[in-house]
Amino acid sequence: MNAALRALMFGTIIRAPARTIYLILAVGLLIACASTDEEAGSGPTPLVPTTASTTSEPAAQASAVVKDTPGSIPDIALIPAFPDLDRSTIGSLPVMLRPIPGEISQFALVDQGGAIYVIYNGPEPQPAELFLDISGRVRTNGREEGLLGLAFDPDFEFNGRFYAYYSASSPRRTVLSRFDHAPEGPERTASSEQVLLEIEQPFPNHNGGMIEFGPDGLLYVGLGDGGSRGDPTGNGQNRSTLLGSLLRIDVSGNTAAYRIPTDNPFAGEPDSRGEIWAYGLRNPWRFSFDPATGQLWLADVGQQRLEEIDLIEKGGNYGWNITEGTDCFGSTSCDRTGLVEPVFAYDHSLGCSITGGYVYRGSAIPDLQGAYVYGDFCSGRIWGLRYADGKVVEQRQIARAAGSISSFAQDAAGELYVLTFDQGVLRIEAAD
Repeated sequence: MNAALRALMFGTIIRAPARTIYLILAVGLLIACASTDEEAGSGPTPLVPTTASTTSEPAAQASAVVKDTPGSIPDIALIPAFPDLDRSTIGSLPVMLRPIPGEISQFALVDQGGAIYVIYNGPEPQPAELFLDISGRVRTNGREEGLLGLAFDPDFEFNGRFYAYYSASSPRRTVLSRFDHAPEGPERTASSEQVLLEIEQPFPNHNGGMIEFGPDGLLYVGLGDGGSRGDPTGNGQNRSTLLGSLLRIDVSGNTAAYRIPTDNPFAGEPDSRGEIWAYGLRNPWRFSFDPATGQLWLADVGQQRLEEIDLIEKGGNYGWNITEGTDCFGSTSCDRTGLVEPVFAYDHSLGCSITGGYVYRGSAIPDLQGAYVYGDFCSGRIWGLRYADGKVVEQRQIARAAGSISSFAQDAAGELYVLTFDQGVLRIEAAD
């Protein structure tokens, strides 16, 4: 076993030049519901995730379906955001949309297959332009693998830095890298890669993938539990691994390394990774900071029963795999001591894979102000939720997309967008 492989297997951070990984199979579905522990090899067509468990676990206790509550959250309309864009030029599986800092009408669109495109939202139609192509390094033969995350450096306008999170092969692993945007073009940009972190992935599902700079200027990274089903290796409750956790790291240096903030909850603790900010997560699929309050909202995909929304606290343990949502997992009782309960959960009569969104802080829909907007990949439902005084005070369905909701986005003005595999990028507007 070579040194690099041994380091990966035991969770050691590797800071090394990027290596080229060739694409094996075409991209498939990204979202993590209960999936098998086998490699997906059925071809490029995205598949709806399965939700029924094939294990002989005891039935969890019943959870009531939370019904919509009356209140002021309005219905919304979903309008094509880039109607003049030729979708055949930007890949088929959009998973993230970011406004490009310093540019009024330019966005970076991430395709799961391994490319990022610049798309325009100005008065005159413009074709998409390639921003980065690392498809040769990205592993996509697992249905939830691929290029999954993008974050622009807080000083991107001055230093041109951005960060990407993707799956790679030999061995199967997650990669977090820094790139420098090069005016010479995407090939020069791709050659600038500095690998900051690599983590072995024992299975092809539950890859997480969200990366986001917080109000503190530090980078937050969401990691799933390593995959299969039921967390067979117990990563969610194991602070000696980075899997099943939300990380908080300082990437402000000039070398292919990062620093662990000294105020991280487990920094310096034996048998704990200092990068961890919170843990007990199954597969965090999108999180975001409320710009008005600084609160960190995270959507954690459930296994066979419940999808959950969490408000992340420093050092918080969010329960997986002791609990799934508000229920004990695989049992009628469990020890909840020290666990942080979700803000909200819904069962699989309403969907099967939560997609986290944003607290609305735009100006176009005043009645939506302060509501957390999120959806479900499988059902296309979109909800708004209000939270005050430690509890949900309002929750209702406000729209339903015709396609699979892979992600949400927020522009510089606080307006929201919905990304779908079927209809592309949709803009949220007030309903008539």
